[in-house]
Amino acid sequence: MTPTPAEIPPTLLRAVGVGRSYAGRAVLKNVSFELLAGERLALTGPSGSGKTTLLNCLGGVDRPDIGRIELGGVALETLDGDALAAVRRRRLGTIFQFFHLLPTLTAAENVELPLQLNGVPTEERMERVRYLLERVQVSHRADARPSELSGGEMQRVAIARALAHRPELLLADEPTGNLDSRNGDNILRLLQELSDETGTALVLVTHSPDAAAICHRELLLRDGEIVGETVRLRP
Repeated sequence: MTPTPAEIPPTLLRAVGVGRSYAGRAVLKNVSFELLAGERLALTGPSGSGKTTLLNCLGGVDRPDIGRIELGGVALETLDGDALAAVRRRRLGTIFQFFHLLPTLTAAENVELPLQLNGVPTEERMERVRYLLERVQVSHRADARPSELSGGEMQRVAIARALAHRPELLLADEPTGNLDSRNGDNILRLLQELSDETGTALVLVTHSPDAAAICHRELLLRDGEIVGETVRLRP
């Protein structure tokens, strides 16, 4: 049954003709796609195909040489450094392969940090941190520092931190790449569940077919270009 226009989620992210070069070598070439609100998209392809560079451009960490990236209708290339930082702080969440938790903070303090940066009141911060640590099943490790956590526990804390400020879009770079298969499967299941529960869109860079399988769509990159697309589900 064909969905009516009212049933189709709005476009959250749009990349149009994005290109990026380093030291004279084109890493991204004329990349264009759209992401709907609440949609999960996998970026796959061999090493060196431009996946992480594209993710960095989508997150405003890097700027494309040509083309346009819009988040919620805002063209990122038109923003100065402060405005871009504000967009990243309020509208984006990021999950890394190596967790990137601050080693001097406890699990709870790591999750609380983006809320502090966004000026969320103390009582609301405490409630969100408590809920998220419970939801990712590490509330019993709230006072532990990263050095005291397992890899799976660190990634669960990192997911809670990425969702704490209720972003519209999660960007994940090989989030299971540093985990064993059991922990990796658990993290993928958690990401899928939380994306569905919160309506948060996800762009996932991965080499893993299992990770790509939780996504509604998959874009295959090779030599900086989109060379294939697989559609699995509707968001």
